[in-house]
Formats: sequence, structure tokens, C-alpha cells
Amino acid sequence: MSKVRVYELAKELGITSKKLIEVIKKDMDIDVNNHMSTLTDEDAKKVMAILTGKAGEEASKETKKGKTAPKAKESEAVKKKEKPKEEERTVPGRKARKMIQEEKRAAMLKAQKPKINLEGQVTVAELASKLDITSAQLITHLMEIGVMASVNQALNPETVEFVAEEYGFDVDYREDLLEEELLAVKESEAGLKNEEVLRKPVVTVLGHVDHGKTLLLDAIRSANVVSGEFGGITQHIGAYQVNVDDKKVVFLDTPGHEAFTAMRARGAQVTDIAVLVVAADDGVMPQTVEAINHAKAANVPVLVAINKMDKAEANAERVKQQLAEHDLVPEEWGGDTIVVPVSAIKGEGLDELLEMILLLAEVAELKACPDQYAKGTVIEANLDKGRGPVATVLVQNGTLYVGEPIICGSIAGKVRAMLNEHGERVSAAGPSTPVEILGLNDVPMAGDSFQVVINERIARQVADKRANKIKEASRQVQRVTLEDLFKQIQEGEVKELNLILKADVQGSVEALRDALTKLSLDEVQIKIIHTGVGAINETDIMLASASNAIVIGFNVRPDSNARKLAEKNQVDIRLYRIIYEAIEDIQAAVKGMLKPVMKEVIQGQVEVRQLFKASKLGNIAGSYVIEGKISRNSIVRVIRDGAVVHESGSIASLKRFKDDVREVSSGYECGILLENYNDLHEGDIIEAYLMEQIAR
Repeated sequence: MSKVRVYELAKELGITSKKLIEVIKKDMDIDVNNHMSTLTDEDAKKVMAILTGKAGEEASKETKKGKTAPKAKESEAVKKKEKPKEEERTVPGRKARKMIQEEKRAAMLKAQKPKINLEGQVTVAELASKLDITSAQLITHLMEIGVMASVNQALNPETVEFVAEEYGFDVDYREDLLEEELLAVKESEAGLKNEEVLRKPVVTVLGHVDHGKTLLLDAIRSANVVSGEFGGITQHIGAYQVNVDDKKVVFLDTPGHEAFTAMRARGAQVTDIAVLVVAADDGVMPQTVEAINHAKAANVPVLVAINKMDKAEANAERVKQQLAEHDLVPEEWGGDTIVVPVSAIKGEGLDELLEMILLLAEVAELKACPDQYAKGTVIEANLDKGRGPVATVLVQNGTLYVGEPIICGSIAGKVRAMLNEHGERVSAAGPSTPVEILGLNDVPMAGDSFQVVINERIARQVADKRANKIKEASRQVQRVTLEDLFKQIQEGEVKELNLILKADVQGSVEALRDALTKLSLDEVQIKIIHTGVGAINETDIMLASASNAIVIGFNVRPDSNARKLAEKNQVDIRLYRIIYEAIEDIQAAVKGMLKPVMKEVIQGQVEVRQLFKASKLGNIAGSYVIEGKISRNSIVRVIRDGAVVHESGSIASLKRFKDDVREVSSGYECGILLENYNDLHEGDIIEAYLMEQIAR
């Protein structure tokens, strides 16, 4: 059964998507969330019938045939009435006249709508300026319709058209001339086979923190990983494949809900199946609900893994009841959600879970054309000191070969080398294959789409044009920071100071919020728009970008993705360990009297992968540098689950294999022994930094 999207049907009917959604919700029992929701052909015909008045005509025909019993008694009375004259019958009835008038009015309004011209990739900032609203207002509106996008992010054409409609504009959108030349690849593809074959399913594991997502992935990886990886600290590229009955399944190892936020905003549909992990003892928690909503918004089938079934407090039936309350009704209860009880620690239920994933993939008939030019999505990217920009990409269609020129968002390059998840070099990557690629000119953003182009010249031209549009949009955005707060207050640009508060525990959040709200400042009103417990994440930065807010962290740190996004969107993050210092800084900033400060310069982050006990020395952390570098003279802090557990530490020993080294760069393994700190856990992040004095 074919399906049609709401915005497509609205366009065909000549009305706004918003109006169509109202009609569907009011007159039909169909669940639609936004313009990207889908309707079956049958439902679409019913909607069209209601809007064009044909539904009434069909009902009257049925009455004449005697099929509607309740109207039968009325037919005798109708016969007794005098028949209207022939000329009267040709005049439209009241309902028809009203409909004609509404259609005329709609056509007039459409004709009167202002038109905006857009070309090529459209960023949030560019669309906001065209709609004559601030980027913050547009980002807030996008959040309301389930699209998480930052100010410099490109939006897909459907979202652009829908939002413009909401603000009363018509869109004249056309492809950039250079991009048309880029898309001329399609003409070149004429000589290539266009045959579709079944491809591997791509799976993302979601769920509440501490419900066992990482343990489950590790258990699946160790039990079913594709042969070729042996012990030690493994290569991490954000995705890997597992073998199930001679078939392969690709798992995306992305933090949080990244696959459904940043990627969805760019129109990228990366995941085929979402595995929702719910702890059998805790049940459905706030982040579980968030994960369910993300998966629903992305139209991705959800398979539930009830983890920790080995615990005495495990209650699978209670979890199923909670799932049913969020429209995930288990199959055994008459619903269509597959629920599998598992124990990641004991390795129980994993085979059944993988079988169910293959079953969902079989039903979906996932296909791609391996003989076409490659297209796909960037999963994650970083700058490696030794290798340059490195991007993990998922090939979604076609086959990617070493030596091909490609474009990733606004970044061009040529595939110099490709590596699989074992660190082995490969020459080609087909559909649903994750690989690390080297050879890009800069670091792309997670969620950027990539595609092979005809030659490097076109790739560079298009990338330059896209980059220039982003730079132009960035110039129009003026962010508030504590440094320039006094100046902006004096110029009348800031009357409210928006703050986002994050802390390690709820008690700290409450104390900080109370202290800040009690501040009596004549110059500016303090407004706390969001508070939360845990690490500063991408969602916090997006919200800060949307509301022009400053992020204040107390005993917590931003994760690497949040820090990159904050730098890109010029969001000011302030980190404190003493509450009164935060209060003093804000008071001083308002008065224009901030003192010179020591600023942290983050050198890099290291993940603890294994612990080795040395009787005389203590715990040696077998680690992997995931970003930047770590030096022998670095100051370090230990971060566990987003909270700082050890601060202002120093390194007693830094080794590569058996050799003492001065520094270790991104992409390499090392052994670390910390001075006077032994309580390290696997999964801890060691953050290396230096302090520099900066005059304000």
C-alpha cells in the first residue's frame, strides 16, 4: 500500500499543511503529528472527499440506494414535498456555495502571499532572515515540530516549505546551478546498473542512562562481531557489523539520541530499526519516553529489549504495561511491538534479539543499488593530529571507492584511504557499510550528507559556495556572552539574561537556581529557561542557541559534541565548582567589571578502555585518545557519566606500550597512571587541559 506525506497532499489540495492537519485530527481518527506524517492512499482519498464535499455526495447516493436505514422514514416526507423547478436545481446549495467562496478566498490569499526566493542548501539563519524573524524564533518553532537544528545547519526542502507556509510565505525554491551540475552525476549513472538488492539493516540502540545500552552493545559485539578483531582495545569508529546466521547487522554506536536529532534535521534517515533498552527493575524512565518520541518522529520501527532480567527486582510485565501506555503494545498483548527479555551481563536473550532484528529487516525489505555512485551520511568526525580530518560515514546507496572525489555538506575532498571498524584498509564499501574515510579538506558535521561527484573541481566549487552561505549567516547572529554583556545592556540590545543551568546533582541545581533568581539587578532581568542534571549535551547547546542563552555548568562538563557545537554556534559555556563564583561573575558582568580570569584550554579527551592493576603503582588505565591529545604536563580531570569525580589532577606516568612518552595524539592507545588517584573505572573520560590567563 503506497503512502503520501501530509505536506504533499496539502500542496495538491492548495491548502496549508497546518489546515490539513486540523481537518484530519477533527474529522478523522488518524494520528498525525506534523507535515512529514504519512497517510495511506485510502485515508488520503477520504480526506480529499471531506475537503471537496464528495463525501456528502457519496452519502446521498447510498441513501437513494436504500443502504442507510435511519434515513428511510424521511423518504416518504421528502416525496410529499413539491419538487423544485429545473432552473432552481442547477443553483448550488448553501454548502456548495460556501465551499466555492472558501476556495476563491484561498486562491486570493495564495495570490497575495509574499514570495521568498531560495537557492541550494538553505540554513536556519538564511531562512530566518528571509522570513524576517530571528534565528532563535525559527529554531524554537522547529523544535515545536520535532526538528532539532542549530543556526548554521542546512534544512531539507520539505521542512523549508512547511515552515515558510506557517509564516505566510510562498517559496520559490530552485537548485543551485552548480549543484545542478553536481547532480549531473545522475546522467552519468545511465550506464550503470539500477538493480536493487537487499541490504544490511542499520540499528541504533536507545534508552535511559544506566539501563545497560553500552553493556548490551558490548555483549552483542563480543559474541557476534564479524571475525577479524582480536582482544585488546578495539578501534572505535562509531559503527560496527555483527554476524547473525551468515547475515550482517550494522549497529550505530552513537551517543544519546544523536541519530534522531542532528541527522533528522538535515533530512537524513540513517537508522532502519531502533532497539529501545529498558531496565527490568527501573521500567520506563524520562529518557526512555524521549527515545520513544524520537523514534516515532523518525518513523522508525521500535524493538524493545527488557534488560537486567537477571536481577531479583526484575518485573517484565510491569515494563510491558508502561510501554503499552506509550503506544508500544507488545505482540503477546495483541499489539505489534516485539519485546525481548535479555540479560546483557549473562548474555541471555541476545540470539533472539538479533533474530527479531533480522525479522523486522526482512519485513521492511530494505534495498539499495550497489552499482550506483555512493551516497550516505556522516556518523561522526574529528581532527586527528597524525591523519588530518577523519570522518566515519555510512554508505546508504551505491559503492564508495578509494580515489573518488566527494562532498560532505560544505566540505570537499578525495577519498585517500578507507578503514573498517578493525582498522583494516579497504578499497570499497557497499550499501549499509560503515567506514572511516581520510582525505577531506576539513572536519564535517555529524549528520551531513555525502555523495560522490564527477570531479574535484565541482566538489570544491559547491563546497565553497555552501561554506560562504554559512559564514554569511553566521555574521548576522550576535550572541550574548558574559564578556560583552555590559556593552549589550548599554546599547539596549539585552533586557533579559537567559541562563541554562546544569549540575551534577539535583540539590546543586536547586541551590544555584535559587541564588540566581534572588539576584536583584536593575540593568537586566535574569531568566532561567532550563535546568537539568548531568553533562552539558548538544540539546542544551541547541536550546541556548535558540534562546540566546549562556550555559552555566556546576561540577559537570560539556561532552565533546556539545563543545564543538558551542564553538560553532558561539554559545558561551561557563563552568564552576563554587556557587558564589557564578553569582559574582554574573553581577560583575552586568556592571562591566569582570576581572581577568584563568581560562581553560582543552587539549584532548581520553577514554579508559581497560584497567591493569600493578601492585606497587596502582591502577594503570589502558586508554584511547578520542580527541585532541594528552601531554605529560597536562592538568587532568576525571569525568564519569558526565559528572566530574576528580579535578586538578596530574599525570604520574604516560606510556605508549613500554616507552615513556611526552604526549599521545588522537587515534592512539596509551597507558596512564594518575598522581594520587586510583579510583578509575572503565568508561571514564580523562580530560586534559592547560590554564591560560585572559584579560577581559
